[in-house]
Amino acid sequence: MADLGGKSAIVAAGAKNLGGLISTTLADRGVNVAVHYHSPASEAAAEATVQRARDSGVEAIAVAGDLTRPAAVTELFDAATEAFGGVDFAINTVGKVLRKPIVETSEAEYDSMFDINAKAAYFFLQEAGKRLNDHGSAVTIVTALLGAFTDGYSTYAGSKSPVEHFTRAAAKEFAERGINVNAVAPGPMDTPFFYPQETPERVEFHKSQAMGNRLTEITDIAPLVVFLLAEGHWITGQTVFANGGYTTR
Repeated sequence: MADLGGKSAIVAAGAKNLGGLISTTLADRGVNVAVHYHSPASEAAAEATVQRARDSGVEAIAVAGDLTRPAAVTELFDAATEAFGGVDFAINTVGKVLRKPIVETSEAEYDSMFDINAKAAYFFLQEAGKRLNDHGSAVTIVTALLGAFTDGYSTYAGSKSPVEHFTRAAAKEFAERGINVNAVAPGPMDTPFFYPQETPERVEFHKSQAMGNRLTEITDIAPLVVFLLAEGHWITGQTVFANGGYTTR
């Protein structure tokens, strides 16, 4: 197991669900963590995750910000750099899900989806390229729907799709400093974000398409993200589908 002790990470949307588990898993590996959260609604969860990380013996801070504003991305990296002296790992779990027919989708919904899923990811990677220490890592969470042919998720899959191209370009551009850049594509995930989009019947269908007749769990994904920062550092420029065979490409 690679020694990550003393390294530092930013986890965007790192307060709860998948981001929260990534934050605490990194802390358990000795990584200092900047836990980003979006709004006051997530502040208590962020503070709880920070305390859990500190209980592991590392330094941790909570940083609020709307990452659809590039200035807020810069402020997040500033805060982590000030707290830890530098940043080695940048993990972006920010995302928004919408299941809606194309003919019913408003311009405001389209703009919101692309701001959160694509624009924020782009400027997060941009800042990572400027600020990460040499031999660092960047990972963005995308979706297994990038390999699916389905209805309803035009703005979700559509706004995650550009992140693959951002990832490939960044992997080439950052390689000279030994920074690997990857995207991880979970299947439909057992989190509070998934269920409001689906009927019970569709949830059962999604389960039936994966090994074990279940949804992707956050515990399936967090270890993979950490692997890409550590033992899997040679992997770069990839979209890693981790979904129990739900879909492939």
